[in-house]
Amino acid sequence: MRRRLGALALAVLLVTAGCVGAPTPQQFEPGGEDPTATGLDPTPTSNPPPDPETDRLGWEDGYWHNETLDVDPSDGLNRSELDAVVARGMARVEAIRGLEFEEPVPVEIIDRATFRNRSLSDSNHSTAQRLHQNVKFEATFFLGEDESAIQQRSANTASAVMGYYAPGNHSITIVSDSGPPLQLNEVTLAQELFHAVQESTFEVSKLSGDTEERHNAKLGIIEGDGNYVDYLYEKRYSEALVMPDGSGGGGGDSSTHLGMLALRLQPYSDGPVFVESIRQQSGWAGVNAVYDRPPESTEQTIHPERYPDNKPRHVIVQDRSGPDWSVPDQGEGAIDYAQFGEGGLYVMLWYPSHVETTERNEVTDVVVPYRHFFRTEDPLDMYNYSHPATTGWAGERLVPYVRNDSAATNETGYVWKIAWESNSDAREFQAAYEELLDYHGASAVEGRSDTYRIDEGKFADAFRVTRSGSTVTIVNAPTVEELDAVHAS
Repeated sequence: MRRRLGALALAVLLVTAGCVGAPTPQQFEPGGEDPTATGLDPTPTSNPPPDPETDRLGWEDGYWHNETLDVDPSDGLNRSELDAVVARGMARVEAIRGLEFEEPVPVEIIDRATFRNRSLSDSNHSTAQRLHQNVKFEATFFLGEDESAIQQRSANTASAVMGYYAPGNHSITIVSDSGPPLQLNEVTLAQELFHAVQESTFEVSKLSGDTEERHNAKLGIIEGDGNYVDYLYEKRYSEALVMPDGSGGGGGDSSTHLGMLALRLQPYSDGPVFVESIRQQSGWAGVNAVYDRPPESTEQTIHPERYPDNKPRHVIVQDRSGPDWSVPDQGEGAIDYAQFGEGGLYVMLWYPSHVETTERNEVTDVVVPYRHFFRTEDPLDMYNYSHPATTGWAGERLVPYVRNDSAATNETGYVWKIAWESNSDAREFQAAYEELLDYHGASAVEGRSDTYRIDEGKFADAFRVTRSGSTVTIVNAPTVEELDAVHAS
């Protein structure tokens, strides 16, 4: 019973992690009339109208969106049953979103063990890439110096993902936690089907982000649209869904890191609300237009009213390191810095409350209160990433530093410069960050202003935390004496 609260939080998080998805056709043209407000009746029928002479929205490959199917999901789906569920799912996505599928989408169902074997790979990463990732997640106090960020992310993926669309070969894989026989979750299928038509319509695979922050910002529209379609799909067709026995959910286990998972879930939670706000203002046409001007920060999806005008500030960190320290070169034109954004900073400050709540089996608040994160009463926006300590984020740059022996010693450093919209925003974050240091056992270093040291444990290091106006700068090094070697004051 000791880990019950933590397990409950994991189960709630994993619900979202999986996807970590007859009027005339003219009425449904992208940007036209909202399909969910037209005459397409979602009421299930066993007597659908005849197949149309030409393809139309709400009908695919012989099946109407509201047509009932003679399938028994409890014993798994044979090929013909799966094809029928997929075709009807495509028709339903069309009816909701007003985007036409131009070609069929192959779908396979695999078990969790098969997916885990496919995804658990720690190869093809250079030493510089490994160090870069390790420094990032040590800076957030998610992982210690002796832990591998790449391995942990791979473990999270193996445990949490419920399905994915692969644009390279235009195919969908559903990961089943049931069986044998393997069972299908139609809502998961719906999101991946949407991602297929999303890619063919908007080429979203080109909307890449080169930092955690930019990646999550772009996913605000990509996964936000997908999860919003999921929400409407389940609401609209709840009377006739093919679902697995039991509650379903992801395959989370003790290897899942909740901090890293919560970081990745931000666009899945705030994205649908962002999309809904755009749709309420300007319909699906407005949502479609966002693909040409995607969010530039998680701030814009956490606070939809700040899109698109409140742009992130370009933050520069001057290299003031000594001869023994350098920025790892990841090669192939990769950037040499990191960003976590408002969403990532929130999770960093919330995560200790999760750790303590799990260990004590009672709600325990550290910096951001444990319950502040959860909005389980809201099916569209289950998690809260907005807090006074992180609201007002304006831009950042985290630059990792390593020595020649860092790969062997795991001793690294970093300079993390975070800009805020006002001096008071910066002060509030600085105070919260110093609470975080205190939680991890940091103490002020006598004779050195703004300097702290954690003497033992996996985060044993030295820290210098300074504020200049609306900018907070954090310098980290293995020892107090090396702080200036990483970044001279």
